[in-house]
Amino acid sequence: MNIDIESKLLIVDDLPENLLALEALIRAPGRLVYRADSADAALALLLEHEFALAIVDVQMPGMNGFELAELMRGTERTRHIPIIFVSAAGRELNYAFQGYESGAVDFLHKPLDPHAVVSKVNVFVDLYQHRKALRHEMESLAAAHKKQEELVQQLQQTQHELERAVRMRDDFMSMVSHELRTPLNTLYLEAQLRQLHLSKGNLANFTPERLPTMIERDQRQIRNMVRLIDDMLDVTRMRRDALSIKTTPVDLATLAQAVVESLRHQAEAAGSVITLAAPAELRGEWDEFRIEQVLTNLLTNALRYGGGKPVEMVVQQVGNTAQVAVRDQGIGIAPEDQGRIFEQFERTDDSRKHAAGLGLGLYITRKIVTLHGGQISVESAPGEGSRFVVDLPLQPPAPPADTQKETHL
Repeated sequence: MNIDIESKLLIVDDLPENLLALEALIRAPGRLVYRADSADAALALLLEHEFALAIVDVQMPGMNGFELAELMRGTERTRHIPIIFVSAAGRELNYAFQGYESGAVDFLHKPLDPHAVVSKVNVFVDLYQHRKALRHEMESLAAAHKKQEELVQQLQQTQHELERAVRMRDDFMSMVSHELRTPLNTLYLEAQLRQLHLSKGNLANFTPERLPTMIERDQRQIRNMVRLIDDMLDVTRMRRDALSIKTTPVDLATLAQAVVESLRHQAEAAGSVITLAAPAELRGEWDEFRIEQVLTNLLTNALRYGGGKPVEMVVQQVGNTAQVAVRDQGIGIAPEDQGRIFEQFERTDDSRKHAAGLGLGLYITRKIVTLHGGQISVESAPGEGSRFVVDLPLQPPAPPADTQKETHL
C-alpha cells in the first residue's frame, strides 16, 4: 500500500554551527529536521513528536548524550527511536563502547564523513517508513477484518430473519388452511345434510321456524371465513405500506354499543355476557371501520380466552384522549409473553390450547391504533384474566404537509 510518510529527525548538539551543518547534510524531501541545543530541549521535543531517528552529540554541558539516551530508553514513548551518537573525542576514550551500552545503534566520530552520515540516515529513515507502512497495513487489515466480521454477523442475522420469515410463511399457510377448513367443512356438511333431507322429501327441517336458526348458523361460518380473509388482506396491505386511515367524525360510545350488540350471539355461544360502561356520547375523529375492527378484535379475544366468564368494556374520555378498556376473567398472559402477542402470528402456548386462530388480531389492532396516533397496552397475569387498554387521541395526528386527509402505514 503506497502511503506518504513524513519522517521527523532530531539532532542534538550544544553548538549552533554543528546543528546547521548537520541539518543541511541530512535535509531531504519528506523529512522534517528538529534542532535541540541541549538534552533538556531534546526531551521537550521528544514529548511532542514521533521521530524516525535521533543524532545526539555526546559531549554537552549539563546532561550529556549518554544520559539523554538512558532517559529515552527508559520511556515507552521514546525507547524505540534509533540513536546515532556523534563525538569529537578521540577513539582511545572508547566512547563508542559506552554509547552502545547506552542504547546507540551507531557511533560517528568528528569530523563527520558526509557520505557515511547521509547513507546511515537514509537507512534508518527507510526502516522507519517501512515500519510505519507495515503498521498502517496491519491496521488496515485489522479494520478490514473487523468490517468483514460485522458483515458476516449481518449476513447471519439476515439469514436468521429470512429463515424465520420462511417458517412464518409456512406456519401462516398451515394456519390459514386449518382455520378456513373448519367453517368450510361445516358449511359443506350442512349442505350435504340439507340435500339428503330434500332428496327424501323431508321438509320438516325447512319450516319457517327453523330457517332463521339455519341461516344464522350459515352466516356465522361465513363471517368467520370473511374475518380470516380480511385479516390476511390487512397484513398484506401493512407489508406494502398500503393500509389507509380515513378519519371522519365518530361517536365512539355509539360505535362501542353497536359492536357489543353484534357480538351478543357469539357471547351467548361462549357462555359469556358482555357489559358496556360508556358515556352518552364520546366524539372524536377516527376511521370508523378500523376502530370497529379494534373493538371487535379485543372483545372477540376476550370471549375466546375468557373461559365463559363475563367480559367488561369501559369507554371513557381521559383529557384529550378516548380510552377503551376490555377486561376478561380468563387464562391471562404471562409477563414474558405480553410484548410478543402484538407481533404477527404470535400466540402463547396457553392460547393455542384454548382456541384456534392466526395470531393476527392483536397485531392488526396495534397497527390501527398506532396509525391513529394512539397506543395499546395490556395488564395481565396467568389465571387472573387480562385487561387491554387502548388510548386514542380525539383528533388525528397532523399529517405531513404534502398529504391529504388519508394517511398510510
